[in-house]
Amino acid sequence: MRCPFCGFEDTQVKDSRPSQDQSAIRRRRACSSCGSRFTTFERVQLRELTVIKRDKSRSPFDREKLMRSVSIATRKRPVNPEDIDRMVNGIVRRLETSGESDVSSTTIGELIMDGLSHLDSIAYVRFASVYRNFRETKDFEEFIDELQSDKD
Repeated sequence: MRCPFCGFEDTQVKDSRPSQDQSAIRRRRACSSCGSRFTTFERVQLRELTVIKRDKSRSPFDREKLMRSVSIATRKRPVNPEDIDRMVNGIVRRLETSGESDVSSTTIGELIMDGLSHLDSIAYVRFASVYRNFRETKDFEEFIDELQSDKD
């Protein structure tokens, strides 16, 4: 593992333990050259996923991009970071076990929307406003009316 501070390629694992949700191995490492310490996470990857975007372009699936999207939607909300991580892990697991190596961005967006709807309603509306490209306040009103009618 390359040191993120000095770029030296020989680092030593000082401590390994499972993450809280048992989905990754957390490793504390130390650089043999500069002595800096850092943490890495090792996760099981069942298959390489490719995202097919709306414009039909293709790009490799990036778990961190998914995590950033959810983090932005939940920013300044009373949502536990472990719940976010658990939700993202669940989405990734569902995508990897689906049997398909190509997945549409629409599928990913819908899985995120489903997860956020159970996690935090404000984060759900925030994500939906970007994902569904709301342009006017009436778009928000219609979406919130749908939400309320679904709860009734």
